[in-house]
Amino acid sequence: MPGLPQHPNIETAVRYHQAVSRGAVGAELARFFHEEAVQQEYPNALFPDGVRRDLPAVLQAAERGRDILSCQQFEVRNAVAAGDQVALEVTWTGTLAVPLGDLPAGHVLRADIAVFLEFRDGRILAQRNYDCYERPERT
Repeated sequence: MPGLPQHPNIETAVRYHQAVSRGAVGAELARFFHEEAVQQEYPNALFPDGVRRDLPAVLQAAERGRDILSCQQFEVRNAVAAGDQVALEVTWTGTLAVPLGDLPAGHVLRADIAVFLEFRDGRILAQRNYDCYERPERT
């Protein structure tokens, strides 16, 4: 990504988000994670109670996401690294493949996300997401 600092963990974090944008699942996605990885998504509009996932649950969620979203895009706007820690500022958009609640298929969801990653051996050991979804506009 042009303009982002060239730190190996930032480069991995950006490649990870690009892979998720492409719809990576299974081994293609798992290669970014340490086998002991834990992902924490703090309460937000889609997960009001938040969610904590181990690596198998992360991979299952990616598979389910392919059924819900026809496409998604992550734009990493800012990144900083210190040691094995990376903080990212990300804009996410996702187009619904199926209705979600009262939102129709084709609706575009948007969120600004703060992502904090901890790396071990060049792979993601911990991921903490703070997702701020835009209020959907109803037509």
